[in-house]
Amino acid sequence: MAFSLVLMVNFLQLPKHFADNNFSCGHYNGLFWKNIMGINQWPKSEQPREKLLQYGASHLSNAELLAIFLRTGIKGKSAIELAQELLHHFGSINHVLEASLKSFTQVKGLGSAKYCQLKATVELVTRHFNGKVEESHSYNNQEVVKNFLLCHFFDFKHEVFACMFLDNKNKLIKIENLFIGTINQAQVYPRVLAQSCLKNNAAAVIFAHNHPSGNLKASQSDIDITKKLITTLKLIDVRVLDHFIIGNNDVMSMAQHGLMSLG
Repeated sequence: MAFSLVLMVNFLQLPKHFADNNFSCGHYNGLFWKNIMGINQWPKSEQPREKLLQYGASHLSNAELLAIFLRTGIKGKSAIELAQELLHHFGSINHVLEASLKSFTQVKGLGSAKYCQLKATVELVTRHFNGKVEESHSYNNQEVVKNFLLCHFFDFKHEVFACMFLDNKNKLIKIENLFIGTINQAQVYPRVLAQSCLKNNAAAVIFAHNHPSGNLKASQSDIDITKKLITTLKLIDVRVLDHFIIGNNDVMSMAQHGLMSLG
């Protein structure tokens, strides 16, 4: 009877997103035992660190990866449960990584030290991809450029128009955020862009801007301003190689979609 009561109490205290998923008794039984045991008491094959070492990080769930980052839980809550609470609280892994200090530390058990660790980790990843682009022999490695742009635009809450300035071998000179605001409000000025190209001695450029909504579809304003910039930069012999749109953890190439032709 006592055991049945404990089981019922634990079930009633399950987070709402567990109850909503209609777990089977077998599935719940596994969750129940994991909830009452520390992670170090789980079978080795189920422990996040062991899984990472055996199968690689890509085989772990967001909660498991966050649990490794958190390292420890709090009283009455394992690192996995704390990670699940974080994901439930913010809604997605992206929103966890983008969280402000105030919102992050509102979660019980998380303080400024853990927030600093999180932001330092995100910055290390950004610098890693920056280095990849700088070491890349040319822009032709599109996957490197896409990863670089995803990191560059990661934490922007508003629309930003950036330009990658390249030399005559298509190697990156620098990336610069030139305009802030929406393109359809005419915030992109061809004269300013031309001046930046000359200042950086660029032979070619790649444009990139983000859609905070996550929608990757190029608007008519995106297409029109791109063609206007191509025409302007032709006058100073600067080639426009592509215009990328970043949104919802993905990147769309306007060149690949045939949206940059002046014909």
